[in-house]
Amino acid sequence: MIATMSHSEQGQAAISSANTIKRDQIANMRWIMEKAREFQKDIYFCFIDYAKAFDCVDHSKLWQVLKEMGVPDHLICLLRNLYVGQEATVRTGYGTTDWFKIGKGVRQGCILSPCLFNLPVYAEYIMRKAGLDESQAGIKIAGRNINNLRYADGTTLMAESEEELKNLLMRVKEESAKYGLRLNVKKTKIMATGPITSWQVEGEEMEAVRDFTFLGSMITADGDSSHEIKRRLLLGRRAMTGLDSILRSRDVTLPTKVHIVKAMVFPVVMYGSESWTIKKADHRRIDAFELWCWRRLLRVPWTARRSNASILKEISPECSLEGQIVKLRLQYFGHLMRREDSLEKTLMLGKMEGTRRRGRQRTRWLDSVFEVTSMSLTKLREVVEDRGAWRAMVHGVTKSRTRLND
Repeated sequence: MIATMSHSEQGQAAISSANTIKRDQIANMRWIMEKAREFQKDIYFCFIDYAKAFDCVDHSKLWQVLKEMGVPDHLICLLRNLYVGQEATVRTGYGTTDWFKIGKGVRQGCILSPCLFNLPVYAEYIMRKAGLDESQAGIKIAGRNINNLRYADGTTLMAESEEELKNLLMRVKEESAKYGLRLNVKKTKIMATGPITSWQVEGEEMEAVRDFTFLGSMITADGDSSHEIKRRLLLGRRAMTGLDSILRSRDVTLPTKVHIVKAMVFPVVMYGSESWTIKKADHRRIDAFELWCWRRLLRVPWTARRSNASILKEISPECSLEGQIVKLRLQYFGHLMRREDSLEKTLMLGKMEGTRRRGRQRTRWLDSVFEVTSMSLTKLREVVEDRGAWRAMVHGVTKSRTRLND
């Protein structure tokens, strides 16, 4: 049912697992900012937050919108049966109310709810009605106009000027109100790669920020990944200290403890790492964090005079944390390159109108792929088509790109 209803419009990531969609949208955001920085363009963002979005979906309008979006009648009938005849009562300190019918809101915890709200219904439908698909406002990369990114109840608008962004926001706000959705102005934020001031909307101030946590990943106005890397390493340290009781247990073997760290700590650090542009200083921080984890696991204090080599020899890690990040990046690159066409592929490979600044350019995400593979884009296009050869190359690069074993 979800696959039948799914669409892959300009701002909506293709239907897949929630983590895959988040990964794609985080990458989209980082690449847009990278292109803007490279070609000296100012980009303005508005991160929309709806007040009680999932609770405001009107059932009668839901079926109407589904029909207009081309969802087959038999699927609409199945969905309607899930919601028909819903009743509730409220228990208070003074007793219980009469039973009343529920006519708004999608089911909490239902896997269909994010899809009903976002993919074919409210978010996408509102964007269409607001004219965003036909609007020339937005940013242009490789000839493609992009003015919004969407996931569940979160929508991000973007434009090349403050006035364009205000216009997009007002259109979306007015259209949203027709379907019972109201902007939460206090939680809606604006951000820009250039100067920007706070706005007044309905008498309330909409805050201008220099960083924003987008789908769990920190996006900063300068487009630098270093801030997010530091934040992730800090979260990793917290996760590691939370395992102290397990790691100190004498009933758990060393190999099991190593597996626990790799399963419960490293994924916290690596969230969203596919789209990181990592500097040399970041590499050193990642290496230092991994060694800190292994020393803590072995209960070796920082004052002990034990070399890193001896620590690694005792742990015997198959692959360093940095190597795992490189592996994720290359796997993601290969996945996108094999797609016929997608927003992610366009943003990864496309160019924006504008001129580069003079002098040495900042490292781009693609540059890191070229560096670790020692291949040009033309050669990489050929290799990724052969899945077996690509997997072998990724495995070889991952094993060799381990600074901890140098």
